Order: sequence, then C-alpha cells, then structure tokens
Amino acid sequence: MVFVGAFIGGAATSAQAANLIVNGGFEAPVVAAGTYSLFSVGQAFYGWTVTGDSGNVALTSTTFTQNSFVFPAHGGHQWLDLTGTSNTPTGVRQTVATTVGSQYRLAFWVGNIYNPNGIFGTSSTVNVFANGQLLTSVLAIGGSGSNTQKWQGFTATFTATASSTTISFINADPGYDTQNGLDDVSLALVP
Repeated sequence: MVFVGAFIGGAATSAQAANLIVNGGFEAPVVAAGTYSLFSVGQAFYGWTVTGDSGNVALTSTTFTQNSFVFPAHGGHQWLDLTGTSNTPTGVRQTVATTVGSQYRLAFWVGNIYNPNGIFGTSSTVNVFANGQLLTSVLAIGGSGSNTQKWQGFTATFTATASSTTISFINADPGYDTQNGLDDVSLALVP
C-alpha cells in the first residue's frame, strides 16, 4: 500500500518517530560557501550512494548563485542537485533497516527554479523508489516570478516487504533542465 501527498509545513516535532535516514539534510561533507561538490555514479558520501546509468549529482551550498538565480537550501546550509552537471537520470540511494509488514512514512522536499526558456527549466520531477519499485513520481512547480529556488514538500507511506529497504531519488527532468533540488529527507516508522 502506498499513500502519496504534498505538504506545506515545518520541521518535525519531538513527538514524531526517529528519522531512519542518515544525512537527510545533505549537510555532510561540507562544501565551501557559494560552491558545489560533484559525486559520480558509484561514489558514496555520508550515508548516500550515487546511482543511475551515468552522470553525477552536486552537493550544493545554500549561498550558491548562477545566472542571477539564488539557490537556498530548504533547511540547513546545503542541498542536493540531482542534475549535477550531467543532467541525466541520476540520483542517490540509501538502505535502511525495516520490519516486514510495518508502515513507514517518507518525507522530502524538492526544489525548483522557474526559468522559462532558460537552462533551469520550469519544473522539477523526481522519481522515488523503494527496493527498485516506483513509489511515487513528484512534480515541483514553484518559483514563478522569482529568481529564488522554491521548495515543495512531499510524503509517501509504504509497507515494508523486506528487512531492509533501499530508498532512491532519481532526477526525471529532461536533459535541458539543469536544476532539480532535494533536501530534508526523512523516513520514520508509522506508529
């Protein structure tokens, strides 16, 4: 069973279950202010492994700017650009321990720049997988009339079918779209 939704809201409360995702805010490793660091398919960084046929992702500073656009993180000081410099169906994955038959809630934020006729496109699409099966495909469309990356929150609830679950986030933007943000990923057991 899968439930998918979008949300507008703030941080998790102390009453919520512990986050099973390591480095869900992409705060490690630290990149220099105003820059980004690239990680290619097969490379790992602080809980995440880059996945896809080819390409890279970019761990990006909240103070990064390009072509008069600004790219703040949703939370903290860094976020992940799923397009990297390759603009391919590349992303990241992380495997967590789960209990067969238990429900889990995945929450995450997708960032978008609205840049019609420009290199950043007008929307950000992310495909989310659990153990290789498509859990959801989400579309963030915020940012019209602004030069600042806008964030939209999404959730998906699923029932674990194995003692470990690999969660993957894959860029689904077309090759001409060079921006697709991901930040503040959390996974928790539904009480």
